[in-house]
Amino acid sequence: MDYRKIVELIPVPKWDELSDKLVDFILTSKNEEKMPNQLANSILHHWKYDILLTESGLIALLEAALLLEPEKTINAFNELQMANVAEQIKEALEF
Repeated sequence: MDYRKIVELIPVPKWDELSDKLVDFILTSKNEEKMPNQLANSILHHWKYDILLTESGLIALLEAALLLEPEKTINAFNELQMANVAEQIKEALEF
């Protein structure tokens, strides 16, 4: 999946709310064993330097959230009225 292309579809004003949801999914997931160390380190780096709300930060969050909690992540896009993005993710994941 091209996470960058997905992030480009997300309106910038929605980044803050979406990132909050994705962080919540990542931190509360029971599937933490699916998280690659490199991805976890990338997220921690973005968080440490307060750059989660950048394109690269959102890409890392989206990748992690889809690995750990794909259904919740897709539902979050629908809740935030981004059904078109949710559909693209479903197609990419063959949901």
